[in-house]
Amino acid sequence: MKILNSILLTAMATLVAGPGWVHAQSSAPFPSKTITLVVPFTPSSGSDIIARLMLPNLSARWGYPVVIDNKPGASGNIGAAQVAAAAPDGHTLLMAINSFTMTPALYKKLPYDPIADFASVAKLAEGGYSFAVHPSVPAKDMASMMALIKKSNGKINYASPGNGTPHHLAMELLKTQYGLNVTHIPYKGIQGALTDLAGGQVEMMIATSHSLRPLIDSGKLRELAVSGQVRSPLAPNVPTFKEQGIDVMDSVDAWYGVLAPAKTPADLVARLNRDFIAVLNMEDVKSALAKQGLTTRSSTPAQLEALIKSDIARWQKVVTDAKISAD
Repeated sequence: MKILNSILLTAMATLVAGPGWVHAQSSAPFPSKTITLVVPFTPSSGSDIIARLMLPNLSARWGYPVVIDNKPGASGNIGAAQVAAAAPDGHTLLMAINSFTMTPALYKKLPYDPIADFASVAKLAEGGYSFAVHPSVPAKDMASMMALIKKSNGKINYASPGNGTPHHLAMELLKTQYGLNVTHIPYKGIQGALTDLAGGQVEMMIATSHSLRPLIDSGKLRELAVSGQVRSPLAPNVPTFKEQGIDVMDSVDAWYGVLAPAKTPADLVARLNRDFIAVLNMEDVKSALAKQGLTTRSSTPAQLEALIKSDIARWQKVVTDAKISAD
């Protein structure tokens, strides 16, 4: 009789607590093996830089190795799909950039649902964008650059890390707003685009300021404008787009965050949020990010989820109005 009562009490407790109780009780401990940070872009991209800066401290905090798995391609869809299909145990995480909120508008079919297949963990940082040209381009500011483009009859090319990336959408916004005729040269990642831009194979590019900074500082590229309301502390002598009469670039920025597979237990999501933010707030990490032109900007899981939902709606309108496609 006692055994029967015990079984009944356990069953009743399970019904009251709901299915989450069973999942929480049966979840494997975290961490219990190597943690993989999937970066859906090439090395030297913003999400890759952030992951590598945080990696040593995350590994020390968790007591297990943390590795980076670069999975570039399809505007980040390949890496995102890998994380969406991973076990929801915290050992496979996505280092996301805001292009994650653009792809739903650009691709008719995605290998994942950007809302239903992920659990938001934390926003980590923000970065601005810069307009850079090869030194052979005679333009010294945005007015002379746009005048040069209009005289070129489509002979000026611009690079991007791939179709549907923020870099692509930003230039397409300028094209549609100002009637510019330039040719898009998409690459499979930021590194190839930067290499050809520095080599003069393409004339210009809009990219995150931190990814362009080494080439600008070495004189291999010239910076004409930066996004944002105020000038970048990394380039105080470079005017913003807005200062030069271009306000559409205020809608193009870069944020970086961490996502986990859907159905990751809420308590584990909260643990991951605390751990990432603790590492993010370490002075050496903050300083290293600042030197890359990145501003630390953390959030709760709920705040990141709200940002993702609002950005998906925002970029859907931009893509529709500008008639942009990933193909």
